[in-house]
Amino acid sequence: MAGLATVTVLTVTASGCVTVHGEREVVPSATKAEAARALTEFTDAYNKADKAYDPALDAGRVTGPFGATTQAGFTARHVTSPAGNAQHSALALTDAAYTIPKQAGWPRWFVADTDSNRDQDDKGPGDTRWLLLFIRSGPEQDWKLAYLSILGVKEVPAFKTDKDGWAEPVRPDDPSLAVAPKDLSARYASYLQDGTPAVFATGDHTSGWREARRKNAVRSGRISQFIDQPLTDGDYAPLGLRTADGRALIFFSARHFERQTVAKGVRLDISPDERALLSGQVNASLTREWISNELALVPAKGDVVVANRVQGLIALKGE
Repeated sequence: MAGLATVTVLTVTASGCVTVHGEREVVPSATKAEAARALTEFTDAYNKADKAYDPALDAGRVTGPFGATTQAGFTARHVTSPAGNAQHSALALTDAAYTIPKQAGWPRWFVADTDSNRDQDDKGPGDTRWLLLFIRSGPEQDWKLAYLSILGVKEVPAFKTDKDGWAEPVRPDDPSLAVAPKDLSARYASYLQDGTPAVFATGDHTSGWREARRKNAVRSGRISQFIDQPLTDGDYAPLGLRTADGRALIFFSARHFERQTVAKGVRLDISPDERALLSGQVNASLTREWISNELALVPAKGDVVVANRVQGLIALKGE
């Protein structure tokens, strides 16, 4: 999908303690009607931005890692295709189920579990579910989409709810989990760098990604170096929900860099969309910067499973 993150592979702070304007009462973060309206307003704005390749048209409905990657994508394509998206096909998000936590203060958030007409495999519609996490930073602010994750239909966990159907958010410093949500991004960045700490289960987004980097680090005439950094502030903060089986489903984000350095006479290939995000002069090296959002299942004890990663390019720098 034009403007969405460039990598999608089937794979918290709960703000219940935040108090703004004296709002201490624990209440549902949204009504079902408000959640449905937020999904519709996002989808309408996104389709307008995708059709025109104009990031301004959905800037007010996106934030966090999703906003950073889609805004960069639309910005690049606006340069390469100023007349707009000739191949535009409207995004449709249907069959929505809403998981809404009870919390106090701001920001407030909820998760929409939807079917999409942009399934990532060739098996036809209905094979995957899109989990979209919306954030609202204050009573006068709009709901914005901060995180997108994609799971197989059978991979979406059941959430723990109270007698009225409201979900239970996870505290950022929750001591009952193998890794507290507030530490997850830093632990993930460290793991990608050197394999420690060994708290992540093997998979495409953990051991598989490290192995792919190892294989691509040295190629004929070029060397790649990788740096990973945690993202935990503002709308990039981790957010999570308690699952019915006692685990936690955590949305979190990270920043990644790849610096390619080439020998004299070796060309660094840059696509037109990438060139639109380029700063500096490409001589012997090029650094690409990505932001990713991950979806992790965190148990009380044992390995953390990174179930999904959506990653998008946001900048390039030549040297």
